[in-house]
Amino acid sequence: MLPNYCLFVNYYLNLYHKFNLNGPIMKNIILVIAVLFSGSMMNAQECSKTCAKKEIKNSYVQDGAIIKATLFHGNGEVAQTGTYTKANKLEGKWISFDAEGNKTAIAYYDAGKKVGTWLFYQGTTLKEVSYDKDAIAAVNTYSITDTRVVSNRP
Repeated sequence: MLPNYCLFVNYYLNLYHKFNLNGPIMKNIILVIAVLFSGSMMNAQECSKTCAKKEIKNSYVQDGAIIKATLFHGNGEVAQTGTYTKANKLEGKWISFDAEGNKTAIAYYDAGKKVGTWLFYQGTTLKEVSYDKDAIAAVNTYSITDTRVVSNRP
């Protein structure tokens, strides 16, 4: 941003010398340049305070032949947790979360292939997807209509 203003000032100084601009015209030009420069500097300082984003890094921890992964959304909330092999094949249980931290899915892998029963949470709906040989075998959908809590207390 600063080099643009320097070029701008240089241009008007050349005009000053070329056309011998004296008095109020040159003062007005310099005043406009000073106002533009100070306004942009204040905006840059304000943005550096409010626009600075914390760098969020995903986590990968090796545990024997398995790598434990924790992936994050841009806002710092956990996006996914799970494991994979050194051969980059998804392995075991993976859990996904939305940007607010709500669980959205539970999935299972065996050497990169989809296995078992996956659960997808969508508001008041739960979808249960069963996999057999890496292909969908069955889909069941449940709707939460009653929120009563069952207790064994008298």
